[in-house]
Amino acid sequence: MNLKGGEIARYLARPDPSRPALLIYGQDAMRVALKRAEAIASLTGENAEEEMRLTRLPGAGLKKDPAALLDAIKEVGFFPGPRVVLVEDTPDSGTDAIRVALEEWQPGDAVIVITAGGLAKSSALRKLFEPHKQAVAAPIYDDPPGEDEIRKWLQAAGLQEVPPDAMRDLLTLAQALDPGDMRQTIEKIGLYKYGDPSPLTPAEIALNTPATIEAELDELLHVVAEGRSDEFGPLMRRIEGQGVTPVSLCIAALRHFRALHLAAADPQGPGAGLSRMRPPVFGPRRDRMTRQAQQWGVAPLEEAISQLLTTDLTLRSASRAPQMALVERALIRLAMNRRGRR
Repeated sequence: MNLKGGEIARYLARPDPSRPALLIYGQDAMRVALKRAEAIASLTGENAEEEMRLTRLPGAGLKKDPAALLDAIKEVGFFPGPRVVLVEDTPDSGTDAIRVALEEWQPGDAVIVITAGGLAKSSALRKLFEPHKQAVAAPIYDDPPGEDEIRKWLQAAGLQEVPPDAMRDLLTLAQALDPGDMRQTIEKIGLYKYGDPSPLTPAEIALNTPATIEAELDELLHVVAEGRSDEFGPLMRRIEGQGVTPVSLCIAALRHFRALHLAAADPQGPGAGLSRMRPPVFGPRRDRMTRQAQQWGVAPLEEAISQLLTTDLTLRSASRAPQMALVERALIRLAMNRRGRR
Protein backbone atom coordinates (compact mmCIF):
# COMPACT_ATOMS: atom_id res chain seq x y z
CA MET A 1 0.00 0.00 0.00
CA ASN A 2 1.36 3.40 -0.99
CA LEU A 3 0.37 6.35 1.22
CA LYS A 4 -0.33 9.73 -0.37
CA GLY A 5 -0.89 13.31 0.75
CA GLY A 6 -2.29 13.76 4.24
CA GLU A 7 -2.41 9.99 4.78
CA ILE A 8 1.36 9.95 5.28
CA ALA A 9 1.52 12.15 8.40
CA ARG A 10 -1.61 10.60 9.90
CA TYR A 11 -0.39 7.04 9.44
CA LEU A 12 3.16 7.68 10.69
CA ALA A 13 1.77 9.33 13.81
CA ARG A 14 -0.16 6.12 14.58
CA PRO A 15 0.96 3.15 12.44
CA ASP A 16 -1.12 -0.02 12.38
CA PRO A 17 0.73 -2.67 14.45
CA SER A 18 -1.14 -5.46 12.65
CA ARG A 19 0.67 -4.67 9.39
CA PRO A 20 4.00 -6.47 8.93
CA ALA A 21 6.21 -3.73 7.52
CA LEU A 22 6.58 -0.01 6.89
CA LEU A 23 8.92 1.56 4.34
CA ILE A 24 9.84 5.22 5.00
CA TYR A 25 11.96 6.83 2.30
CA GLY A 26 12.96 10.30 1.07
CA GLN A 27 15.82 12.52 -0.07
CA ASP A 28 16.10 14.42 3.23
CA ALA A 29 17.68 12.13 5.83
CA MET A 30 16.60 14.38 8.71
CA ARG A 31 12.94 14.29 7.66
CA VAL A 32 13.08 10.50 7.28
CA ALA A 33 14.74 10.14 10.70
CA LEU A 34 12.08 12.27 12.41
CA LYS A 35 9.22 10.32 10.85
CA ARG A 36 10.91 7.00 11.60
CA ALA A 37 11.36 7.96 15.26
CA GLU A 38 7.72 9.04 15.49
CA ALA A 39 6.45 5.79 13.96
CA ILE A 40 8.61 3.56 16.16
CA ALA A 41 7.64 5.45 19.32
CA SER A 42 3.98 4.88 18.48
CA LEU A 43 4.48 1.18 17.71
CA THR A 44 6.60 0.27 20.75
CA GLY A 45 5.63 2.77 23.42
CA GLU A 46 8.15 3.87 26.04
CA ASN A 47 11.44 2.19 27.03
CA ALA A 48 11.70 0.04 23.89
CA GLU A 49 15.50 0.40 23.70
CA GLU A 50 16.03 -0.38 27.41
CA GLU A 51 13.71 -3.39 27.24
CA MET A 52 15.38 -4.70 24.08
CA ARG A 53 12.15 -4.49 22.10
CA LEU A 54 13.85 -2.51 19.31
CA THR A 55 16.39 -4.29 17.12
CA ARG A 56 18.51 -2.31 14.66
CA LEU A 57 19.98 -3.83 11.50
CA PRO A 58 22.06 -2.09 8.81
CA GLY A 59 20.28 -2.27 5.47
CA ALA A 60 23.57 -2.69 3.62
CA GLY A 61 24.17 -6.00 5.43
CA LEU A 62 20.98 -7.74 4.30
CA LYS A 63 22.48 -9.04 1.06
CA LYS A 64 25.39 -10.74 2.87
CA ASP A 65 23.24 -12.07 5.71
CA PRO A 66 19.64 -12.32 4.43
CA ALA A 67 18.58 -14.59 7.33
CA ALA A 68 19.36 -11.87 9.91
CA LEU A 69 16.08 -10.04 9.31
CA LEU A 70 13.93 -13.17 9.50
CA ASP A 71 15.69 -14.26 12.70
CA ALA A 72 15.18 -10.82 14.23
CA ILE A 73 11.43 -10.64 13.61
CA LYS A 74 10.88 -14.19 14.97
CA GLU A 75 13.01 -13.66 18.06
CA VAL A 76 11.14 -13.90 21.38
CA GLY A 77 11.86 -10.91 23.61
CA PHE A 78 12.69 -11.18 27.32
CA PHE A 79 10.38 -8.26 28.14
CA PRO A 80 6.70 -8.25 27.20
CA GLY A 81 5.39 -5.69 24.74
CA PRO A 82 5.38 -4.88 21.01
CA ARG A 83 8.66 -5.24 19.14
CA VAL A 84 10.12 -3.50 16.10
CA VAL A 85 13.03 -4.42 13.84
CA LEU A 86 14.49 -1.27 12.27
CA VAL A 87 16.48 -1.69 9.06
CA GLU A 88 18.29 1.57 8.32
CA ASP A 89 19.62 3.07 5.07
CA THR A 90 18.41 0.14 3.03
CA PRO A 91 19.57 -0.24 -0.60
CA ASP A 92 17.63 -2.14 -3.25
CA SER A 93 20.04 -5.05 -2.78
CA GLY A 94 18.24 -5.86 0.49
CA THR A 95 14.86 -6.37 -1.23
CA ASP A 96 15.08 -10.17 -1.48
CA ALA A 97 15.71 -10.57 2.26
CA ILE A 98 12.79 -8.25 3.03
CA ARG A 99 10.52 -10.16 0.65
CA VAL A 100 11.27 -13.43 2.47
CA ALA A 101 10.62 -11.80 5.85
CA LEU A 102 7.28 -10.46 4.61
CA GLU A 103 6.27 -13.90 3.34
CA GLU A 104 7.15 -15.55 6.66
CA TRP A 105 5.73 -12.82 8.92
CA GLN A 106 2.99 -13.88 11.34
CA PRO A 107 0.91 -11.90 13.88
CA GLY A 108 3.00 -11.57 17.03
CA ASP A 109 6.26 -11.15 15.11
CA ALA A 110 8.13 -7.86 15.30
CA VAL A 111 6.96 -5.12 12.95
CA ILE A 112 9.59 -4.30 10.32
CA VAL A 113 10.42 -0.62 9.76
CA ILE A 114 12.61 0.04 6.72
CA THR A 115 14.25 3.41 6.00
CA ALA A 116 15.85 4.41 2.70
CA GLY A 117 16.99 7.48 0.81
CA GLY A 118 15.33 8.80 -2.32
CA LEU A 119 13.93 5.90 -4.32
CA ALA A 120 13.11 6.08 -8.02
CA LYS A 121 9.88 4.58 -9.38
CA SER A 122 11.94 1.68 -10.70
CA SER A 123 13.28 0.89 -7.20
CA ALA A 124 12.93 -2.76 -6.19
CA LEU A 125 11.92 -1.70 -2.68
CA ARG A 126 9.08 0.45 -3.98
CA LYS A 127 7.95 -2.31 -6.34
CA LEU A 128 7.81 -4.67 -3.35
CA PHE A 129 5.94 -2.37 -0.95
CA GLU A 130 3.57 -0.31 -3.10
CA PRO A 131 1.47 -3.18 -4.51
CA HIS A 132 1.69 -5.25 -1.29
CA LYS A 133 -1.68 -5.79 0.38
CA GLN A 134 -0.35 -5.50 3.96
CA ALA A 135 2.98 -3.66 3.89
CA VAL A 136 2.96 0.15 3.77
CA ALA A 137 5.17 2.59 1.82
CA ALA A 138 5.41 6.18 3.09
CA PRO A 139 7.34 8.64 0.88
CA ILE A 140 8.67 11.66 2.75
CA TYR A 141 8.78 14.84 0.67
CA ASP A 142 10.79 17.99 1.28
CA ASP A 143 7.72 20.02 2.26
CA PRO A 144 8.04 22.09 5.45
CA PRO A 145 6.15 20.89 8.56
CA GLY A 146 2.47 21.82 8.50
CA GLU A 147 0.31 23.23 11.26
CA ASP A 148 -0.77 19.81 12.56
CA GLU A 149 2.82 18.63 12.93
CA ILE A 150 3.93 21.89 14.56
CA ARG A 151 1.02 21.69 17.03
CA LYS A 152 2.11 18.19 17.96
CA TRP A 153 5.66 19.41 18.65
CA LEU A 154 4.28 22.32 20.65
CA GLN A 155 2.23 19.97 22.83
CA ALA A 156 5.25 17.73 23.37
CA ALA A 157 7.19 20.83 24.50
CA GLY A 158 4.42 21.73 26.96
CA LEU A 159 3.13 24.72 24.98
CA GLN A 160 -0.66 24.73 25.05
CA GLU A 161 -1.59 28.39 24.55
CA VAL A 162 -0.51 29.34 21.02
CA PRO A 163 -2.58 32.23 19.57
CA PRO A 164 -3.05 32.62 15.80
CA ASP A 165 -0.37 35.33 15.45
CA ALA A 166 2.23 33.10 17.15
CA MET A 167 1.23 30.09 15.01
CA ARG A 168 1.52 32.26 11.90
CA ASP A 169 5.12 33.12 12.83
CA LEU A 170 5.94 29.47 13.56
CA LEU A 171 4.61 28.43 10.16
CA THR A 172 6.70 31.16 8.54
CA LEU A 173 9.77 30.01 10.46
CA ALA A 174 9.16 26.42 9.34
CA GLN A 175 9.60 27.58 5.73
CA ALA A 176 13.21 28.57 6.49
CA LEU A 177 14.46 25.93 8.95
CA ASP A 178 15.09 22.23 8.45
CA PRO A 179 12.55 20.10 10.34
CA GLY A 180 15.18 19.04 12.88
CA ASP A 181 16.17 22.64 13.55
CA MET A 182 12.50 23.63 13.72
CA ARG A 183 11.77 20.98 16.30
CA GLN A 184 14.82 21.99 18.36
CA THR A 185 13.67 25.61 18.22
CA ILE A 186 10.23 24.62 19.54
CA GLU A 187 11.88 22.61 22.32
CA LYS A 188 13.99 25.66 23.17
CA ILE A 189 10.86 27.82 23.30
CA GLY A 190 9.26 25.22 25.56
CA LEU A 191 12.18 25.44 27.99
CA TYR A 192 12.04 29.23 27.86
CA LYS A 193 8.31 29.15 28.68
CA TYR A 194 8.61 26.46 31.36
CA GLY A 195 6.33 27.35 34.25
CA ASP A 196 4.84 30.30 32.33
CA PRO A 197 1.16 29.62 31.52
CA SER A 198 0.70 32.82 29.50
CA PRO A 199 0.06 32.50 25.73
CA LEU A 200 3.09 32.29 23.46
CA THR A 201 3.88 35.61 21.77
CA PRO A 202 5.68 36.47 18.50
CA ALA A 203 8.31 38.31 20.56
CA GLU A 204 9.13 35.13 22.50
CA ILE A 205 9.42 33.18 19.26
CA ALA A 206 11.79 35.78 17.81
CA LEU A 207 13.86 35.71 21.01
CA ASN A 208 14.45 31.96 20.66
CA THR A 209 14.93 31.82 16.91
CA PRO A 210 18.42 31.15 15.47
CA ALA A 211 19.89 34.53 14.60
CA THR A 212 20.75 35.28 10.98
CA ILE A 213 22.66 38.52 11.55
CA GLU A 214 24.51 39.97 14.53
CA ALA A 215 22.08 41.81 16.78
CA GLU A 216 24.03 45.09 16.80
CA LEU A 217 24.46 45.09 13.01
CA ASP A 218 20.73 44.50 12.68
CA GLU A 219 20.03 47.36 15.06
CA LEU A 220 22.36 49.69 13.12
CA LEU A 221 20.39 49.05 9.92
CA HIS A 222 17.13 49.73 11.75
CA VAL A 223 18.60 53.01 13.02
CA VAL A 224 19.51 54.01 9.45
CA ALA A 225 16.13 52.98 8.01
CA GLU A 226 14.28 54.85 10.76
CA GLY A 227 16.34 58.03 10.39
CA ARG A 228 17.67 58.00 13.97
CA SER A 229 20.98 59.53 12.93
CA ASP A 230 21.79 60.69 16.47
CA GLU A 231 22.13 57.02 17.53
CA PHE A 232 24.25 56.02 14.55
CA GLY A 233 27.75 56.96 15.82
CA PRO A 234 27.98 54.82 18.98
CA LEU A 235 26.53 51.78 17.21
CA MET A 236 28.92 52.21 14.29
CA ARG A 237 31.92 52.32 16.63
CA ARG A 238 30.85 49.09 18.36
CA ILE A 239 30.39 47.30 15.05
CA GLU A 240 33.83 48.44 13.88
CA GLY A 241 35.24 47.06 17.13
CA GLN A 242 33.68 43.67 16.38
CA GLY A 243 35.72 43.43 13.19
CA VAL A 244 32.86 43.72 10.68
CA THR A 245 34.40 44.53 7.29
CA PRO A 246 33.18 47.45 5.12
CA VAL A 247 32.09 45.07 2.35
CA SER A 248 30.11 42.91 4.80
CA LEU A 249 28.42 46.00 6.23
CA CYS A 250 27.52 47.28 2.77
CA ILE A 251 26.13 43.88 1.73
CA ALA A 252 24.03 43.72 4.91
CA ALA A 253 22.67 47.21 4.23
CA LEU A 254 21.84 46.26 0.64
CA ARG A 255 20.04 43.13 1.84
CA HIS A 256 18.01 45.17 4.34
CA PHE A 257 16.96 47.87 1.89
CA ARG A 258 16.18 45.36 -0.85
CA ALA A 259 13.92 43.58 1.62
CA LEU A 260 12.20 46.88 2.39
CA HIS A 261 11.79 47.57 -1.32
CA LEU A 262 10.26 44.15 -2.02
CA ALA A 263 7.94 44.64 0.94
CA ALA A 264 6.89 48.12 -0.16
CA ALA A 265 6.19 46.88 -3.69
CA ASP A 266 4.21 43.80 -2.66
CA PRO A 267 0.57 44.09 -3.86
CA GLN A 268 -0.67 42.40 -0.66
CA GLY A 269 1.17 44.79 1.61
CA PRO A 270 4.61 44.96 3.27
CA GLY A 271 3.79 42.35 5.93
CA ALA A 272 2.92 39.73 3.32
CA GLY A 273 6.02 40.54 1.30
CA LEU A 274 8.30 40.15 4.32
CA SER A 275 6.71 36.81 5.26
CA ARG A 276 7.42 35.41 1.79
CA MET A 277 11.14 36.19 1.90
CA ARG A 278 13.80 33.53 2.43
CA PRO A 279 14.73 33.54 5.21
CA PRO A 280 11.36 34.98 6.24
CA VAL A 281 11.02 38.01 8.46
CA PHE A 282 8.58 37.59 11.33
CA GLY A 283 7.70 38.71 14.83
CA PRO A 284 8.62 42.17 16.12
CA ARG A 285 11.30 42.51 13.42
CA ARG A 286 8.66 42.10 10.71
CA ASP A 287 6.46 44.74 12.36
CA ARG A 288 9.40 47.11 12.53
CA MET A 289 10.43 46.56 8.91
CA THR A 290 6.80 46.86 7.79
CA ARG A 291 6.69 50.35 9.27
CA GLN A 292 10.01 51.22 7.64
CA ALA A 293 8.78 50.07 4.20
CA GLN A 294 5.58 52.06 4.57
CA GLN A 295 7.43 55.21 5.66
CA TRP A 296 10.03 55.08 2.89
CA GLY A 297 7.90 54.08 -0.11
CA VAL A 298 9.00 52.36 -3.31
CA ALA A 299 10.74 55.22 -5.16
CA PRO A 300 12.91 56.45 -2.22
CA LEU A 301 13.91 52.85 -1.48
CA GLU A 302 15.02 52.41 -5.09
CA GLU A 303 17.19 55.52 -4.71
CA ALA A 304 18.64 54.17 -1.45
CA ILE A 305 19.52 50.86 -3.13
CA SER A 306 21.17 52.75 -6.00
CA GLN A 307 23.35 54.68 -3.54
CA LEU A 308 24.37 51.49 -1.75
CA LEU A 309 25.19 49.76 -5.04
CA THR A 310 27.41 52.69 -6.01
CA THR A 311 29.18 52.41 -2.64
CA ASP A 312 29.62 48.66 -3.09
CA LEU A 313 31.17 49.15 -6.55
CA THR A 314 33.54 51.76 -5.15
CA LEU A 315 34.61 49.38 -2.37
CA ARG A 316 35.44 46.71 -4.94
CA SER A 317 37.29 49.10 -7.28
CA ALA A 318 40.86 50.38 -7.08
CA SER A 319 39.77 53.45 -5.11
CA ARG A 320 42.17 54.47 -2.32
CA ALA A 321 39.45 56.11 -0.24
CA PRO A 322 39.10 54.69 3.31
CA GLN A 323 36.58 51.93 2.86
CA MET A 324 34.81 52.05 6.23
CA ALA A 325 34.49 55.81 5.87
CA LEU A 326 32.80 55.32 2.48
CA VAL A 327 30.19 52.95 3.96
CA GLU A 328 29.68 55.12 7.03
CA ARG A 329 29.07 58.21 4.88
CA ALA A 330 26.56 56.34 2.70
CA LEU A 331 24.63 55.08 5.75
CA ILE A 332 24.61 58.50 7.42
CA ARG A 333 23.32 60.04 4.19
CA LEU A 334 20.46 57.51 4.11
CA ALA A 335 19.62 58.13 7.76
CA MET A 336 19.59 61.91 7.22
CA ASN A 337 17.43 61.56 4.09
CA ARG A 338 14.93 59.48 6.02
CA ARG A 339 14.95 61.97 8.89
CA GLY A 340 14.29 64.80 6.46
CA ARG A 341 11.11 63.07 5.21
CA ARG A 342 9.47 62.89 8.65
